Amino acid sequence: MLKELINKLLWHPDYNPEDYNITYLHRGAKNDEKAVPLKNIVIEDSFLVFDETHVPFHRILEIVNLKTGEILYKKR
Repeated sequence: MLKELINKLLWHPDYNPEDYNITYLHRGAKNDEKAVPLKNIVIEDSFLVFDETHVPFHRILEIVNLKTGEILYKKR
């Protein structure tokens, strides 16, 4: 489901990837979280890839619409 949501936000013409941020678990960062703009992400198998960083899907904490503040995904 998460991979499908990200693909939809990246490729569907009704959505603009520049409007979304993905927050993921990153040990050692402030609050162990980092955020990256969706527009910078490429999906490879079960990972998000950006700037040579590979983030497995299970580390994704939240996907937020920056314009509206709507949370599209939040890890339970």
